[in-house]
Amino acid sequence: MAKGLFPRAWVKKSFYFQARISFVRVNYLFLTWLTVLVGSWVFYVQYSAYTELCRGHECKNAICDKYRRGIIDGSACSSLCDKETLYMGRCLSTLPNNQVYTGSWGDHDGIIHCKLGEVVHYELGEEPEPRRETPVFDKPTRGTSVEKFKEMVFNHLKSKLGEQANLASLVSQILSVADGNRDGRVSLPEARSTWALLQMDEVLLGLLLQDRGHTPRLIGYCGDLYMTERVPYGPLYGLSLPWPLVSWVPSGLQHSMDQWFTPSWPRKAKISMGLLELVEDIFHGTYGSFLICDLAAAHFGYTDRHELRLTNTQAVVPEEEFRRTMRALKCETDADCIYGADCETSCDLSERRCREEPFRPNLAKACEALKDYLLRGAPSGMREELERQLYACMALKGSAGQMNMEHSLILNNLKALLWKQISHTKDS
Repeated sequence: MAKGLFPRAWVKKSFYFQARISFVRVNYLFLTWLTVLVGSWVFYVQYSAYTELCRGHECKNAICDKYRRGIIDGSACSSLCDKETLYMGRCLSTLPNNQVYTGSWGDHDGIIHCKLGEVVHYELGEEPEPRRETPVFDKPTRGTSVEKFKEMVFNHLKSKLGEQANLASLVSQILSVADGNRDGRVSLPEARSTWALLQMDEVLLGLLLQDRGHTPRLIGYCGDLYMTERVPYGPLYGLSLPWPLVSWVPSGLQHSMDQWFTPSWPRKAKISMGLLELVEDIFHGTYGSFLICDLAAAHFGYTDRHELRLTNTQAVVPEEEFRRTMRALKCETDADCIYGADCETSCDLSERRCREEPFRPNLAKACEALKDYLLRGAPSGMREELERQLYACMALKGSAGQMNMEHSLILNNLKALLWKQISHTKDS
């Protein structure tokens, strides 16, 4: 009897084992299919996002087409379109109509910027609309003299910066940049490229500030495509999380991680000195006063020598333009009178218009941005005094023009305190 039962039990176990294997196979196939499906979908979404955001070939084709037709010219045109020695590298674009890439041109590593028309979306079954073209390079017109072009540039600068005594010298500086092939004259195609660049505030402000080394240097241009030097270290805190992780990492942990990835304290002090010097130079500077309306650490970087660079000049606005904008702004409360992330005025309830005077000067906002950066790791012998000066600086109210003496005193004291600590180090 026992012998007869053994095969039956064995068959049962074998059947159970085979059924289990079949079940595992089905699960495995299902999971494999699901993984492939999800992976394909993620790849499609990422590829679609990439192809929409990164259209460097379109940018190059549009620029080179206009260059070959003699519409535009510039210092980088021949290298980009004829010699092909100016290369676009990794895509950094976050907007489809504002193309940004790492770039290489001979011995120069840089960042390439190019404007493109917007991507037009359409539903399935509809006829696709034509892509909106980039701005036409139609100014100055044929027959415009160099003197007339100078006048155009002068009036454009005046509208941006207001009445300034040094505008004529700035016009000469811009015309020197416009002479891309260095033949001593500005051709019509070169003038068209320069005019297109001047319509972009970030380029104009970059030219204004680069003399003092506050912004990346302009290396070359062709039409409204331009290349600036690359700032090797950024943002200011040295850590930039990939965008998928930003929403998952708690803000408190992000703040701690930011602090971990900073240079040594003497180097942080030198970088901070650069920000204070930037504030000083744009307060009643050569071409008027400017406001920094977004002092986020992401907009600053530093070089191998720990010299600060403002990598996003869109954060800076001429005070004249700020006042003009606020004058035209209607309001119900103070919350309606905000420009950018950090510039604000108060609401005049009697007229329901925003007042012109900025609520806080650049220096107060710069000290707020530097507080945690500088206090962490500060030498114990000066920490208390540094903290006191930073808080006094952060308490500044009103425009810098209204508090000229106090503004200068706090700025000079803070710079002197930092310089005293680092003047004897190799980082100075």
